[in-house]
Amino acid sequence: MPYMKDKIRTPLDLGVALKALRRERKLKAVAIAGHSGRSRDVLNRLEKGQDVTVHSLFDILRAMGLCVRIESAGMPTLEEMQTRFAEDDRDDDSAA
Repeated sequence: MPYMKDKIRTPLDLGVALKALRRERKLKAVAIAGHSGRSRDVLNRLEKGQDVTVHSLFDILRAMGLCVRIESAGMPTLEEMQTRFAEDDRDDDSAA
C-alpha cells in the first residue's frame, strides 16, 4: 500500500495514498467533498484510482491541505521493488 512518502506512479497509487491519509487524519469524505466543492462521488472515484478532472484533483488536494511536487521518476529503489513484490506474494497467497 503506497503511503504519502512513497513515489506515486499510477492513479491507483494516488487514490490509495489519499484514502489512507484521509483515514489517518480522521477526515470524513463528506467534509472533504464539502470543502473542495466536489461531490463525494468524485472523491470516491479518485480514491479508487479512476478518472477525475485535474481541477477536481487539485480541489480535493487543497481541501486536504496537500499539494503536488513534480520530480524525476527514476528507477524504483530496491526497497520499492521488495515492497512491490511482497505485495504480489501476499496477493498470490490469499488467492490460493
